[in-house]
Amino acid sequence: MKLVIVESPTKAKTISKFLGKDYKVESSFGHIMDLPAKELGVDLNDYYAPTYIIPAKAKKIVSKLKELAKKADGVILATDEDREGEAISWHLAEALKLKEADIKRIAFHEITKSAIEAALKNPRQLDKFLIDAQQARRVLDRLVGYKLSPFLWKKIARGLSAGRVQSVAVRLVVEREEEIKKFAVQKYWTIKSLLLSDKKEELEANLTKVGGKTLKKFDIKSTAEANKLKEDLETATYKINNIEKKNTSKSPLPPFTTATLQQTANARLGYSAKKTMMLAQKLYETGLITYMRTDSVNLATQFIDSARDFIKKEYGEKYLPEKARAYRAKAKNTQEAHEAIRPTDAAKLAGNIGGGLTHDHQKMYELIWQRALGSQAAKATLDNTSIDIEAKSAGENYDLRATGQIIIFDGYLKIYPQTTKENILPNLKNGENLDLEKVLSEEHATEPPARYSDATLVKALEKYGIGRPSTYAPTISTIISRNYVERDDKKRLAPTDVAFVVNKLLVEHFPEIVDFEFTAGLENDLDDIAAGKNKWQDIIDNFYQPFSANLEKKDKELNKKELTEEKTDEICEKCSAPMVIKMGRFGKFMACTNYPDCKNTKQITTGDKDHDGQKDQPQLKEFGKKYAGKKCDKCGSDMIAKIGRFGPFIACSNYPKCKNILDTNGTGIPCPECAKRIAESKDKKGLPAETLMKAGEITKKRSRRGIFYACNAYPDCKFALWGKPTGGKCKTCGSLMVESKDEVKCSNKECKM
Repeated sequence: MKLVIVESPTKAKTISKFLGKDYKVESSFGHIMDLPAKELGVDLNDYYAPTYIIPAKAKKIVSKLKELAKKADGVILATDEDREGEAISWHLAEALKLKEADIKRIAFHEITKSAIEAALKNPRQLDKFLIDAQQARRVLDRLVGYKLSPFLWKKIARGLSAGRVQSVAVRLVVEREEEIKKFAVQKYWTIKSLLLSDKKEELEANLTKVGGKTLKKFDIKSTAEANKLKEDLETATYKINNIEKKNTSKSPLPPFTTATLQQTANARLGYSAKKTMMLAQKLYETGLITYMRTDSVNLATQFIDSARDFIKKEYGEKYLPEKARAYRAKAKNTQEAHEAIRPTDAAKLAGNIGGGLTHDHQKMYELIWQRALGSQAAKATLDNTSIDIEAKSAGENYDLRATGQIIIFDGYLKIYPQTTKENILPNLKNGENLDLEKVLSEEHATEPPARYSDATLVKALEKYGIGRPSTYAPTISTIISRNYVERDDKKRLAPTDVAFVVNKLLVEHFPEIVDFEFTAGLENDLDDIAAGKNKWQDIIDNFYQPFSANLEKKDKELNKKELTEEKTDEICEKCSAPMVIKMGRFGKFMACTNYPDCKNTKQITTGDKDHDGQKDQPQLKEFGKKYAGKKCDKCGSDMIAKIGRFGPFIACSNYPKCKNILDTNGTGIPCPECAKRIAESKDKKGLPAETLMKAGEITKKRSRRGIFYACNAYPDCKFALWGKPTGGKCKTCGSLMVESKDEVKCSNKECKM
């Protein structure tokens, strides 16, 4: 019997189906060795030699594998085909004390019978360079984390952390927020005419030129200018000057890489990067898709052939291009795996992927299947039409343009649908006169850039070359769990108070840690190590020596008070000493300067200055107006607006004697689950008393995953939604309608509305 070791129990179960009785497949349940949790684990006096230990949670697994290895005729290491997988195999070889000559390492890109059998016929030795690259990343991240984090504790607040990639991600989120705050709204106007042909067919045309001069976006700056143009066009005569028709083709997108899968799953399905990778991991381990951590857009010849056969059979020959389509990755150093993410079987549809998988797994599989199959289908053909219209009024010439698009042949869009808006124009002729129906003047305002979503942050990290496919999802998860970022009600990423302070310190005093080019350069160095071009210790040394010297220097120079404290006009009600604004792990708060003799602290309230030391926040004042004159129902004192970690709230002014807080998160929408239970209680007898309770209200709540909405009768009622309810109900199924990103949709996942 030969022992095959993989890192996942699901993967072990799938591989077992393809191997006979001569093989026993076991899982290591991930890494079985790592650097120690409570110490540096890197010998700075021995050229960064790491010390690996077997964590307590892995000891039982290692003991079991050792016993099985002693009885086996041989051990085959079959972990994933990337740096992490290679490191796991290396640690398994070390823990099981396998001789180098006896090590058999197999790797495969998909978990199928043919792939496993081919790998078993071609075992190899461990890849030392891949192991070195993984070691370099682990040691580099450990040195940054274990050296810089205590510095942040000392200079800002305990419990903070820094990381080589996470700190750059936080910088991106913070700088986007600063961009939003500084954004100046600019108004502009557009003019369009609604015209009628001789056959009374309607045509909408936008004003593009005045007196032969092209109108730019912000050229119409006021209502007066817009009204003048509108009045002129209302008295104008209209004639078609030119009609241009042009056939264009639309090519399919390449199959998914890790980054594009995370971006598309977030945009189309609303999945976080973490959820996307969890779903894809399961699909890979059950043998349904190829390896999901990859930069590559290549497809295996065997898959391309089967995809072309499927397209021809199911959609017809016209949906098949003459030649198979190949793609090239844009990334400078494409690595990790050597094929894009695709289904292992081109003919297997989402509805046939088997039991044990959820609806979310099916949707993820369908997305991957559509993208991979669509990449091998024919181009879509579009008919683009533009109609130039001349308008004359009081001796002035105006030019307007109408544009339209028709899908002549859907091509790959039949397999991988994309939003392609059709705007069919009437059949008109050059020189034809048009009648005016009405002129519309529309006011617009520029909008600030949106906060990063998981999709756009992954795109930015990929653009700057920061991190690799395996790090995108963990990076986002880390900056949320460590309180640098939280999700707003649109699931976008918003920085916390502490993120601004930490980012400012790093940018000003440790610029290389958060420098995009420097961080991307380190990623390239890791790629060079994996290619055998550099020694990993040299790369570490080049980074660590100047970093360590700067850290020692800044430790002496920087003062915590100067970095984190702000003066206020507040006086401590306990000892009459001045109060200052301080920074804690969870944001800003007010504290007495007479500490430690006086330990009085309190939430920051609205007044002449807000918690950033600037003028009153308009939104806080507006928030407070809604509750003006409200008295505390516990002590009778005035209720006032305050601002805390999660924004404005209403609390008793008699704090800290009275700590009453008013619930202001109600939506006014009754809970449908409670309403259903009450309705049922009227029809049935013998139900418990709690079913007769008053219907709860849908209330805004927070979790580590972000903002959600749930019944305030919890735990009696556990109804919850991840989108903000509008109060409306779905016409199809009667469920609540919710705001999701920039659209309103049914909260029932099974409903197609």
